[in-house]
Amino acid sequence: MSSPAIQSALAQMQSMATQASGQAAKGQQVTAAVGAGGFAGELQASIQRINRLQQASKAQSEAFQAGEPGVELNDVMVDMQKADVAFQMGTQVRNRLVSAYRDVMNMQV
Repeated sequence: MSSPAIQSALAQMQSMATQASGQAAKGQQVTAAVGAGGFAGELQASIQRINRLQQASKAQSEAFQAGEPGVELNDVMVDMQKADVAFQMGTQVRNRLVSAYRDVMNMQV
């Protein structure tokens, strides 16, 4: 993997870690933007991110298969793994949401 690609991946991981820990990199603006969209907005944005990762992975794979210059196998494999992990995470979130919904619907009043 090239150095700029590694730096980009590292920056993305640091950004996600910062968001996950509740310490927004941009302060209150990020928190307000997340809160304004609500749960449905965040869910939709997550699905769109997963879709973009899968589309980018497919495009890079096709470019590699076509023999385009500058497309390396290791970059293709990393992008495919990112898309796969994102899809698995989305599936697990969906499964947990369905389970929580069933639990709420089965509650005694």
